[in-house]
Amino acid sequence: MELKERVATGDYAGRLGEFSTSDFGDEINRGGENVTHTPLLTQYLRIAARWKWIIIGSIAAALVGSLIITLLMTPLYTAVSTIEIAREQDKIVKVEGVEQESNSANLEFYQTQYGLLQASSLAQRVAKDLRLIDSQKFFEYFGVTPAGKSPATSGGVLASDGRDKRILQAGEILLDNISISPIRGSSLVEIRFTSPDRNLSAQVANMWTKHFIQTNLERRFEATSYARKFLEERLASLQGRLEESERLLVGYAANQRIITIPVAGPPGTGSSERTILADDLSAINAELSIATADRIKAQSRLDRTAKTGGNNAEALNNSAISGLRQKRAEVAAEYAKLMSQFEAEYPPAKAVESQLRELDRSIAREERRVIDSLQSTYTGSEARERALLSRVDSLKDGLIDQRRRTIQYNIYQREVDTNRQLYEGLLQRYKEIGVAGGVGTNNVSVVDAAALPEKPSSPRLAFNMLLALLAGSIVGTALALGLEQIDEAISDPAQVASSLNLPLLGTVPKTDGQAPREALADRKSPLVEAYISVQTNLEFSTNHGVPRSFMVTSTRPAEGKSTTSYALAHSLARSKKKVVLIDGDMRSPSVHGLFGLKNGHGLSNYLAGNDDVATLPVKSDVSGLDIIVAGQIPPNAAELLTGDRLTKLIEHLLRVYDHVVIDSPPVMGLADAPLIASKVEGAIYAIESHGIRSSLVKTALGRLRSANVRVFGAVLTKFESKRAHYGYGYEYGYDYGQKGAAGNT
Repeated sequence: MELKERVATGDYAGRLGEFSTSDFGDEINRGGENVTHTPLLTQYLRIAARWKWIIIGSIAAALVGSLIITLLMTPLYTAVSTIEIAREQDKIVKVEGVEQESNSANLEFYQTQYGLLQASSLAQRVAKDLRLIDSQKFFEYFGVTPAGKSPATSGGVLASDGRDKRILQAGEILLDNISISPIRGSSLVEIRFTSPDRNLSAQVANMWTKHFIQTNLERRFEATSYARKFLEERLASLQGRLEESERLLVGYAANQRIITIPVAGPPGTGSSERTILADDLSAINAELSIATADRIKAQSRLDRTAKTGGNNAEALNNSAISGLRQKRAEVAAEYAKLMSQFEAEYPPAKAVESQLRELDRSIAREERRVIDSLQSTYTGSEARERALLSRVDSLKDGLIDQRRRTIQYNIYQREVDTNRQLYEGLLQRYKEIGVAGGVGTNNVSVVDAAALPEKPSSPRLAFNMLLALLAGSIVGTALALGLEQIDEAISDPAQVASSLNLPLLGTVPKTDGQAPREALADRKSPLVEAYISVQTNLEFSTNHGVPRSFMVTSTRPAEGKSTTSYALAHSLARSKKKVVLIDGDMRSPSVHGLFGLKNGHGLSNYLAGNDDVATLPVKSDVSGLDIIVAGQIPPNAAELLTGDRLTKLIEHLLRVYDHVVIDSPPVMGLADAPLIASKVEGAIYAIESHGIRSSLVKTALGRLRSANVRVFGAVLTKFESKRAHYGYGYEYGYDYGQKGAAGNT
């Protein structure tokens, strides 16, 4: 209620009456401002607005530089030749060459081809073919000084060492300007060459393709030639080894009397050799088997004949015996007929009987002859079997002995066979390589030959300007963010509490094109509104309201401390208080200038010993406000402040005035401010926003605190809300008076 009564007595009773005591308490807790956090994007936009000229300058410099560089650049022409690199070459003949066939699993195949396309040897071949080493213009195109003396100065002939160096130089130039660009997902490769001459670009691109194909063929042919030479040497060596092994085999067979006969094996297995002894044994053994079978057969026939007499199968099958038996049967039938008619003594009957007896004797003789034949056959078969068996046994012994002697023979034979197989295999491979190497196949083909470029590939003005715009924006943004980080200026009211650990009494806006006194004369100006806020916050700085005696100081000159001193004194005077404003800056006085007074008799005079206090205050044009100027500038102001005269002056003035406000000198570099601060209740610290470094303010505050000076709070002067770091809303009250005026009109 005390605050409301004091405020209600002033001219701003209507406006200040809207705030309650709790409202003012919240203002103090928030550092005197209504803080509203803004989105991150808005904060960055405010940073960009603060450093907009840095960003704009960076972009403009980048654009201008890009434009100048683009216009000064030499036009370059790029020629493009497209080739196809197949994984497998065409099979003209069905024989394999020397090089390994690539497949889908051979991942390094294309990388190898790309490396070969960028080989120094290929570049040097192109340089030689195009005779670039003799072209002075070629080296001038790329800004290279050719090695060695020019042909003009050396009699038209370039030395061999100079030619070698120039070839290396030309190859390096070509490699620096050639580009191998595989087309993703295909076997196509683009060969790009860029130079200031369109004809040269097309020639190099096409020649690069031509020599790459040639070198590919040469590598294949060289590989084939090397393989043929290697195989020729190996064939000669194997031929000698084969002949030597054959001589050893034949010599050993002759010494050991081992005679072999070639024997054809199954299809696909070739032929083998067998000894005569083995063949004889095989043949005799076969004969023995037959003889044994014959003997067994003869013995069986003989045994059956002996058991059955004349009724055996041999007798029945004999034609002579069968004829005799048939004739006997006929005679026996005739005899039986005669006997049925005549007696046995009948002569014809006796004759027939005699014929029967003769036939029986003939049959018996034939049966004995058959048995004798069987016996003779059996005996012969048995004798032949024994003879063959004896021969087989003899051959077996000989074969066993021969096999003991053919162990070494087989060793020689295997060596001969191995050497022959190796020789025949290498001979076949030699013939295949000869056929494959003689066919000029290639897995590289030209898809599109390089044509003359119609327009330069660089510089590209639009692209360069776009790139410059992007680069300038990035550099400008980086500079803005960097400057924002290293900027120690107090550009935001929140920094007063966070960085300086001071209460924020108020934020005073910057007045453009208007003197502070003129702005304070207008009761509806933002400046007046700001200092009303400061005065209101001062009400809570002590238990008796606004301090009766206080000084206003700053870190350095021109931070607005004199304006703040005058504004607070002016505001208190309008609140029906008697206020005296003392210019305590005796080194650089300024208060008299605000009121248009002469800096004559003043504070320095009193401190120097003049006790006439009544003559010090001077009336101002503001009711209730008196002024005490600094007076004549003393040789050493600090010595005048060390005594107790300033204390006595303040005590005397407080008996007359409600408030004593002292415009103090800056803190840094002077001892005046701490000395004055020790004579009053406390100090109000004026800080120039966007101008003073926080580290310098901290140092100055440290000096005051080391002198046990009570600092009521800080006033942030010359504040521009648009330049605030984080864009808190500090403008809530600055337009209040203007809006009210507009509404009144």
